[in-house]
Amino acid sequence: METLANLESFVRSAELGSFSSAARRLGLTPAAVSRNVAALEENLKLRLFQRSTRKLTLTEGGERFLMSIRYHLEELQLAISDASHDVAQPAGVLKVSMSPLFGMSYFLPMLPEFMKRFPLIKPEWTFENRQVDLVGEGYDAAIGGGFELTPGVVAKTLAPAHLIAVAAPTYMVTRSVPATPSDLAELDGIVMRSQRTGRIRQWQMRNVAGEEQPAALRETLVLNDPAAMREAAAHGIGVALISKPDALPYLTTGALVRILPDWYADAGSISLYYSNRNLMPSKTRAFIDFASEVFVRERFPQQFAGSPAYHTPVGTPDTQV
Repeated sequence: METLANLESFVRSAELGSFSSAARRLGLTPAAVSRNVAALEENLKLRLFQRSTRKLTLTEGGERFLMSIRYHLEELQLAISDASHDVAQPAGVLKVSMSPLFGMSYFLPMLPEFMKRFPLIKPEWTFENRQVDLVGEGYDAAIGGGFELTPGVVAKTLAPAHLIAVAAPTYMVTRSVPATPSDLAELDGIVMRSQRTGRIRQWQMRNVAGEEQPAALRETLVLNDPAAMREAAAHGIGVALISKPDALPYLTTGALVRILPDWYADAGSISLYYSNRNLMPSKTRAFIDFASEVFVRERFPQQFAGSPAYHTPVGTPDTQV
């Protein structure tokens, strides 16, 4: 009888194309995955992979075996999960990626409550401004906006991603307050260059009446990080277009004031991304449900909206490909 570990190591290695990627996905070492696959090949008396220094390629026999067991393996895993669901508490390492500024402002404060509710889960959170490969890099979830939905990845909307124009009160003292986004051209602009595309992002702003105008920010200062943009604006260098949640703490203290309060740019949604598997680990489901609960309880969707007329539907369905 073949072990579940050997079969799962084979299937994940075939799906991801390497023992290293499969190891990250399974929480094992690459050597352990390689040993499991080798043991499976020995037991079957069948070579499953052609191995090279760059990648794994299924043999013809390996392809046939993968087709034969893949869905049966998922059914077996689901049966095991169902059998233990009522008795086991969510446990294990929870690996999550999120942007530094947003994560430290809104997710780290949730952590004490989460850890108290789920004491067997060990959070391992990475703060980074990039789109991660959930499956390939072994993440359980990621929080952000604008992620490309690759096959098997689900996005659960948490709140709107609206950008607003802000500046330091001292900067605006001797300057005319703009009435429309086109008036921003008369002020110094703090803009961001995308690390992914190398381009400076141009934004359309809108108001409650549905009017739209381009945000005519001058490129007085070019940065590559949202936190740096916020700090530059707070130091009186100029006007920045930043996300409402990033601006909120500084608006509260008065370090920044909102320019064009009736206008905002829609950058999509702040979403929670995770792998759409038939067998979702209970630790991942616990985190998804907890984050959704806190966002509703704290009214973050309403707080993060750039328009007072914005209403976020409760229980926004997940989207996937």
